Amino acid sequence: MRHHLILRVITKLLVGAIILFAFYVQFHGDFSPGGGFQAGVIMAVAFILYGLVFGVAQVQRVFPPWLVHKLLALGVLIYAGTGVWNMLLGYEFLHYGSFAPHHMSHGQHSGILYVEVGVGITVTGVMVAIFYAFAGRRPQLGDDDW
Repeated sequence: MRHHLILRVITKLLVGAIILFAFYVQFHGDFSPGGGFQAGVIMAVAFILYGLVFGVAQVQRVFPPWLVHKLLALGVLIYAGTGVWNMLLGYEFLHYGSFAPHHMSHGQHSGILYVEVGVGITVTGVMVAIFYAFAGRRPQLGDDDW
């Protein structure tokens, strides 16, 4: 794989920038286009690009499959937990009133942020899990069979 040196160096430079951009989209999504879904896909792209260039085994050392599966559950728990928290305090499922009862707009902002973080974590996990599922398959035809 030495003949892909430029691709490997550029990928190492891009992965950090892609992850940083994903965080920007995640936390700036309520002020501009973006949010949890878009940030989750962008974050997953960083790991998928790394896996395409360096191999699935390498990316699984950085982001192991057991962690991907835990993130799937964690994201759903954050999303659902936000709604359940409101219900336990007497509000509707995703009303967000419990986060700042004295100032509802601050509560709305906080609640949306929590929900979007849950969505972002879930989408990242799903996209990486799909990549692992497809990339881990053995080809049915070898290179000589074409």
